[in-house]
Amino acid sequence: MKEREIGSLPGIPFLLCVLVLAIVSAWMFVTGIGPDPDNAGVNSLAKVFGGIVLATLSFLSLIGLYKVEPNQSVVLSLFGKYVGTVKANGLRWNNPFYAKRKVSQRVRNFESGKLKVNELDGSPIEIASVIVWQVVDASEAVYNVDEYETFVHIQSESALRAMATSYPYDQHEEGQLSLRSHATEIGEHLKKELQERLADAGVQVLDARISHLAYAPEIAQAMLQRQQANAIIAARTRIVAGAVGMVEMALQELQKNGVVTLDEERKAQMVSNLLVVLCGERSTQPIVNAGSLY
Repeated sequence: MKEREIGSLPGIPFLLCVLVLAIVSAWMFVTGIGPDPDNAGVNSLAKVFGGIVLATLSFLSLIGLYKVEPNQSVVLSLFGKYVGTVKANGLRWNNPFYAKRKVSQRVRNFESGKLKVNELDGSPIEIASVIVWQVVDASEAVYNVDEYETFVHIQSESALRAMATSYPYDQHEEGQLSLRSHATEIGEHLKKELQERLADAGVQVLDARISHLAYAPEIAQAMLQRQQANAIIAARTRIVAGAVGMVEMALQELQKNGVVTLDEERKAQMVSNLLVVLCGERSTQPIVNAGSLY
């Protein structure tokens, strides 16, 4: 049900009218039941009846008054039929028989609880998110779903579970999206999926971000060791690549400048020694040969 905005009347003039009607009805009622030798009993009864009618009108007019705060809408219905939505701020007045439902259109946010799900590779993880949302269609929020706030919370957890199972925790291949390394892309995916789920509830998702991400406690230690092993392998790979380049450069410089001429066996020995020096974790202790080269 799409929102339809309708007008309303200023409430201050009606409030003044209600006060005037209340004063007049009180005067008529008091004068009607009091002693009045100059008037017949019929006139006194008419005053009492008129006072009751004016008091009833005053009460009904008072029911028609309601307050609309900034960033708030009031959904009006008449005996179950949607009439329209009022967004004008201040004290307003409409038909006293209209049922009124106030809906806040302020920006809201909440953090979901920590969910335990299996990521794409099947490893159990803990994940939570922060959702920023706002009601943009008050009539849809009231009539399309039951308790739209609860609906937003439940659908947010459902969308988070679905998103978490679509990506691995860590990046295993170049260019692969993962939960840990691509927070912006993952947040956009979560926002898009959540918006599709909440569109019929008149809710707009302004932002969605992962606020907590970790392996489940039962595998956290094993996964930490795997991450450390991957880091060591990556570091060693870079060190070896650099060492090979330095050895190649050293051999080229020696050959170009004619410093020394080495046969293949000595080249192999030199390469081995340089790789040990460059790739070793500890500093080497050189042995100086004071005699023959061979």
